Amino acid sequence: MRALAAIVRIISGLNTLIGNIFSWLSLAIVAVCFTVVVQRYVFSSSFVWMQDLYIWLNGAMFTAVAGFALLRNDHVRVDIFYRPASVRRKAVVDLIGVVLFLLPFTWIVFYYAWSFVSRSWRLTEASANVGGMPGLFILKTFILGFAVLVALQGIAMALRSILVLTGNETLLPEALRYDAKTAVKPEASA
Repeated sequence: MRALAAIVRIISGLNTLIGNIFSWLSLAIVAVCFTVVVQRYVFSSSFVWMQDLYIWLNGAMFTAVAGFALLRNDHVRVDIFYRPASVRRKAVVDLIGVVLFLLPFTWIVFYYAWSFVSRSWRLTEASANVGGMPGLFILKTFILGFAVLVALQGIAMALRSILVLTGNETLLPEALRYDAKTAVKPEASA
């Protein structure tokens, strides 16, 4: 059981690190978008590559932080029944949801994106816009990263559920445990 707890900590740590790094892209997105607007309306000029840049940064950020959002329980959830449920019931729901829905979904995304991304790399695909950014193939690779990071966090959720159901939740740090009313967000327990 200690090994399961270690795996949960490693996966959650990885998604926390990636989430904290890539969340800073939101600041870059605002800065680039602001610059594009100022260029267009104050100086009557613009660069297509800058317009591509803030859209691509947005795509990179949202795909990279999806696993982190799952860790923090920030994804949309209809929790009429989940929120008031006991910790054990939440663990059962999470385990079933991960096994039946989340992992198959991430496998399908990865499977179908693989040929899409590999084709993009073979072509060294760039923006379709004249004067746009090169390297669209790198951005498309984030789709695979999305599937992997969300699947890993799903595995961590399933392992956490197993720890709860076997009475070993205390092996996890406080930040990764269930709360009596709702899942604890990692920064809330620090």
